[in-house]
Amino acid sequence: MCRVEPGIDCCKRAELAAAYVMGQTGGAPADCIVTENAAFARRAYKLLREIYAAAPDINVKRKQRLKKSASYTVRINSSLIFSDMKNGAAPHSGGVDYLRKLTRKKCCKKAALRGAFLAGGSVTDPEKHYHLEIYSKEYGLTEFLSVIMAGFNLNAKTMKRTDYSIVYIKDSEGIVDFLNITGAYRALMSLENTRILKDMRNSVNRAVNCVTANLEKTANASLRQAINIAYIKETIGFDALPENLREIALIRWANREISLMELGQMLNPPLGKSGVNHRLRKLDSIAEDIRQKADFHKPDIVFKP
Repeated sequence: MCRVEPGIDCCKRAELAAAYVMGQTGGAPADCIVTENAAFARRAYKLLREIYAAAPDINVKRKQRLKKSASYTVRINSSLIFSDMKNGAAPHSGGVDYLRKLTRKKCCKKAALRGAFLAGGSVTDPEKHYHLEIYSKEYGLTEFLSVIMAGFNLNAKTMKRTDYSIVYIKDSEGIVDFLNITGAYRALMSLENTRILKDMRNSVNRAVNCVTANLEKTANASLRQAINIAYIKETIGFDALPENLREIALIRWANREISLMELGQMLNPPLGKSGVNHRLRKLDSIAEDIRQKADFHKPDIVFKP
């Protein structure tokens, strides 16, 4: 986003004002834009020079703990800069009134979204899940941003907590559209590539799971059929079966691992897959009837004290 050309003056003001208001509601010192991103600090400096013809001070502070990253503070020297913002918006509104005046045009709305994201936004690694959010301690500001997003057909939602609020997008299409609107085309292409790879992986996994499930189902059915045919052979024998069932029982007993289609081709005359399955189910039913009759005639066991 920091490589995007700022555009005309109204867009520059909208972007810079959104970034400034986001920082102020986040607890930044007065008349300062604070960031840990060097590119954003340079962009804020450039916008201030171009809009107000003033040279702001930039202070760099290196953190001593945790990641030890640098913090950049763009300090505004002139008391005239942003004076219209301070006088034109009530403190409790978080600058929303002023931003509303600056974002009447579509191009300025895009610039304001870019500035707000640069100051308080983040995108989760798309390899994990899709989530874009803009953080603020002022709920009215996140509501205002969600209204702007809705104007671009973005399905943005807000969430309010005790001391902060966020406006967020959780679908990949919405994040792609947001990046397109704000001009982050390189990030957009990177996200699209990741999304395509994820979709391909998911499709392959679904296909593999489907094939695995079908193989497991076929193996279980084949095992069940072999057990039932063996039980019929040991109890009533194949000669007690009708000719069509005896034929398929003998072939299945001799060829336990072939498919139903291959089994049907070995019959005389050949039979389709559904016909083979129908006969095998009849054999299952016969085996089950034999088991039930055997259990019924089994003598009860009497336990002597």
